[in-house]
Amino acid sequence: MSGFFSPFITKPVSVSQIMLHVLFALIPGIALYVWFYGPAILVSITLASITALGIEALMLKIQHKPVAPYLKDNSALLTAWLLALSIPTLAPWWLVVVGTAFAISISKHLYGGLGNNPFNPAMVGYAVLIISFPAYMTHWLAPQGVGGVSMSFSDQLGYMFQGLLPDGLTLDAVTMATPLDTLKTQLHQHSQIEHILNMPIYGHLAGKGGEWVAGGFLLGGFYLFAKRLISWHLPVAFLGSLFLIAGIFHLFDPAHYAAPLLHLFSGAAMLGAFFILTDPVTSPTTPRGKLIFAAGAALLTYLIRVFGGFPDGIAFATLLMNITVPLLDAWTQPKVFGKKEKRS
Repeated sequence: MSGFFSPFITKPVSVSQIMLHVLFALIPGIALYVWFYGPAILVSITLASITALGIEALMLKIQHKPVAPYLKDNSALLTAWLLALSIPTLAPWWLVVVGTAFAISISKHLYGGLGNNPFNPAMVGYAVLIISFPAYMTHWLAPQGVGGVSMSFSDQLGYMFQGLLPDGLTLDAVTMATPLDTLKTQLHQHSQIEHILNMPIYGHLAGKGGEWVAGGFLLGGFYLFAKRLISWHLPVAFLGSLFLIAGIFHLFDPAHYAAPLLHLFSGAAMLGAFFILTDPVTSPTTPRGKLIFAAGAALLTYLIRVFGGFPDGIAFATLLMNITVPLLDAWTQPKVFGKKEKRS
């Protein structure tokens, strides 16, 4: 790793190489996802990847731009992977295709392509899906050892592509609400945190299986740190702010507000901290701007999770904070050395 030892002049890293490193960093989380929930997620990732590359090529052709150089930058693949990891494993094939196609064509190329899009494309695709097809976005598989009935890989494929389940098997028997959704529902029914966390779906820190997947994305984040592909400002500010906000509410009323670690290792917190908020195109460029951006995203995430209508808030928090990026960049830009201030 360069940076600590000579030579101190290094070759610039291409966009393609950066994207490949980020894709590689996602692998630990994906591997744990497969271990706990089955290999259907790999089918979703494959479908999203094929769709992303196809739509990217189509949009480039329409704009009379060279196809090969843009496809090789791997940005479309990263959008596809992030979107596939954000939606339920048993999402029907067409849902994956629709979300990915919208993310690439509308939220990326409608604004001029990579480097010009103000909103994170994967999160735009997710937001469109959860608003347009909310019922399909609740089909989360129960992790191994929690659900009473498990589906084989062929059963998962049969439902994804044909909407068919084996005889005698219902969707409610193999799917479950997410730990965050269960927590919110039970709290609305006046249950207390200590009783809710004794339910079989919860593990040591958060949901069984999901806490390990979050740990995999945390490991991938450390890899990106080691490669110096992301700075500490966004992930640390987001996770630290989320921990602090959740901690304050938990100290105020521990019977009705979950401990901070549950929020850090539930939902898409780790994926968002290291892979979504750190998108260089849709996040601020200044260190102070990044800290404010991430802290704002953490606050919105917590408010949506606890008081909003959605179980997780990463996508909407990201998109809302994307709106503030031009203002944050303008507000936090350091003064040019030697430039005199105007006096009234």
